[in-house]
Amino acid sequence: MHSVCLDAIIHQVKIGIRYETIYRYDRAVRFSPHDVRLFPRTDRFLQITRLEFQTKPGTTVRFGRDVFDNVVASCFFDQPSEMLELRLALDVQAAKKNPFDFVLSRRAVQIPFNYEEDIASIICAYCKRQTGESISLPGWRPPSQESPRETVATLVELTKTLHQTISYERREEGAAQSPVETLRRQRGACRDTAVLLAEILRDLGLAARVVSGYLAGGEVRRAEGSLHAWTEVFLPGAGWVGLDPTNGIFCNDNFIPAAVGLQPADITPISGNFYHRDRVPAEMKSRLELVTL
Repeated sequence: MHSVCLDAIIHQVKIGIRYETIYRYDRAVRFSPHDVRLFPRTDRFLQITRLEFQTKPGTTVRFGRDVFDNVVASCFFDQPSEMLELRLALDVQAAKKNPFDFVLSRRAVQIPFNYEEDIASIICAYCKRQTGESISLPGWRPPSQESPRETVATLVELTKTLHQTISYERREEGAAQSPVETLRRQRGACRDTAVLLAEILRDLGLAARVVSGYLAGGEVRRAEGSLHAWTEVFLPGAGWVGLDPTNGIFCNDNFIPAAVGLQPADITPISGNFYHRDRVPAEMKSRLELVTL
């Protein structure tokens, strides 16, 4: 009988995450409850060792989990203010992760495939397209019943094709573009490309969800000072597997997920409103810093 300490043999990386968002108004306003989805989803490869969350003005904060099992901090502000600050200091410990270290179920080795009935009944919502638009990715031929293809190789090719087809642009505010608009422009922010990939995967009969989180290290496309977005697909035997079409790669330990959902509204880092009887100009600034500890 042998006992092995996994922490002793798996390389660990400690990362500090420092995030702040500041809203300023030219007069005092009132606030609706604000929901914050900035807290990493922990698993075997990722653990939180420090968490400090502060708001100004001070408020009541209640932590809970939403329908997607994301940790959400709900903030209730009683007093009007000319400024709203949200600050987060996190230290996480991440184990090295090989994104291809999984074994698929026999039925999932080739695409297309059908999920087993017990799985399909649970994840069916992730298989439904969120738009009614027809999507055709130039230069990519999807597999079919007549011409099935190896699953992992197909997903690698699809992710790389999107990386090569859609140029990256930084756009921090505003809703995600529709998949058709992203294809027409052949440009998009990370959330646009993530939504596009999710819809293509759903067209293939696969369960897909969009992800918001942190991207640490590597020569990658990302908006400095901002969170990143990517896509996850459910593969029997492997579970949820991360794909980053913005950078054309499968997700390794550099990707730290904070929120998952069917569509971008489900993974909004901070959601809420302010109120005033008059139209009040507002300014928002955010900053994100990732450091190796």
